[in-house]
Amino acid sequence: MYYTYMLRCEDDSIYTGITTDLDRRFKQHQGKVQGGAKYTKSRMPLRYEMAWKSPDRQSASKLEYRLKRLTKQEKETLIKAPESFEKLLADKLDVSTYQLVNLL
Repeated sequence: MYYTYMLRCEDDSIYTGITTDLDRRFKQHQGKVQGGAKYTKSRMPLRYEMAWKSPDRQSASKLEYRLKRLTKQEKETLIKAPESFEKLLADKLDVSTYQLVNLL
């Protein structure tokens, strides 16, 4: 199982990535475990905003690519209104492949 995620950083930026383990990856981004992204080392992540399950790495990577192509405003819209996922991405991806993860 792979996850594509968006996390909020201290500078209010949104970082997007993929992982097989959300807890481990967040610790890596925070610098508590070796292996975080260069981007998050200087922008300290605060929390996950959203995450989606994907059946395989290829699907997760496709979603990551498409999310990274969204504008900041589109990402904010997606965070505030998760139902906009299909509207924002259905023309680029088979959105039925992805399942929103409850992060609470």
